[in-house]
Amino acid sequence: MLRQVAAGVLVHTSEFVQTNGVVVHGRDGVLLIDPGIQHHELACLADDLSGAGRSVVAGFATHPDWDHVLWHSRLGPAPRYGTARCAETAREQLSGPEGKALVTDHLLETEIAGQVPTDLLGDITALPEGTEQVPWDGPRTRIIEHQAHAPGHAALLVEERGVLVAGDMLSDVLVPMLDLEGGADPIEDYLSALRLLEEAADDVEFVVPGHGSVGGPGQVRARIELDRAYVLALREGREPSDPRIGPSARPGWEWVADVHEGQRRRLAVRRERDGADRTAGD
Repeated sequence: MLRQVAAGVLVHTSEFVQTNGVVVHGRDGVLLIDPGIQHHELACLADDLSGAGRSVVAGFATHPDWDHVLWHSRLGPAPRYGTARCAETAREQLSGPEGKALVTDHLLETEIAGQVPTDLLGDITALPEGTEQVPWDGPRTRIIEHQAHAPGHAALLVEERGVLVAGDMLSDVLVPMLDLEGGADPIEDYLSALRLLEEAADDVEFVVPGHGSVGGPGQVRARIELDRAYVLALREGREPSDPRIGPSARPGWEWVADVHEGQRRRLAVRRERDGADRTAGD
């Protein structure tokens, strides 16, 4: 079911890790951002749009993670945009049987195998480098590209509506998840991204994270500060005081503490390795 966030901006939330798909109404149709997860949810979304007399004229994937590059045939053949780096990464990750097998393995781990439409997975149209606006006939939608969490990640600011679609950042249930696979400096990449979002914060009334609850007026800056405090604690080797992990975590989200612990261990290994490399170079 679609819920209105602001005039002409609606959210469809999946049962799977509270994943948010966003619909923005334009003159001739809608922009659909990170549409969702399971077959029945995407079919419901298609029904809602059809019932409202709306078709999808453009899609957008905020980043190349499998749960953000899904599509359903009933949503139609509209171009599904992403940044150039997002599209390239999606192709690399999903090319050939090995890439699809990794997604299948992950779906089996999350117990939703067979419930997710994978036929159109990752078919993203790359926007030219430096594109600043989503190319569609609707409210001006600014692309804020950065390299936090995943290559070519982008937040979208629907400027006329004051809505920031943050992708996998600024969540009230998930701690920042760093790109520890491909990022040369994942800590600084994340801090740089938060600075970019902070620069846009004056124009934001509502923030929609990829997973979690929509934040209302004043929430975007609070979430930026919460994410920044977490990342700085990781950088300094401190245990963060964060309501999303530990006893204060929302019921059902206790597993986020395991995500944090995994990041903490991997960053400790990176620091030891980098220290050894510097010593060897002296």
